[in-house]
Amino acid sequence: MYTVYQVHPEELDDRFLQALKLLFQGKQIEIAVRELATIETEDETTYLLKSPANREQLLTAIANVAKGENLITVDLDNWHESSHL
Repeated sequence: MYTVYQVHPEELDDRFLQALKLLFQGKQIEIAVRELATIETEDETTYLLKSPANREQLLTAIANVAKGENLITVDLDNWHESSHL
């Protein structure tokens, strides 16, 4: 699975970390951080479509949404109440 999050540093709280733990439970993950200011002049979609790997992932995700397949829903407001990670 490949997921991209665009957040402000103040949004990196315990809920975010717990959501990552839940989403990738039992798997090893890689976390890379970069400043988005370097791509301000480009539209996000255009930027992401430049990479062949990102392009394939995005187009597959769009097709999955259109077909209603391979969708994952995480209720961040309620999951932590029943989870003790």
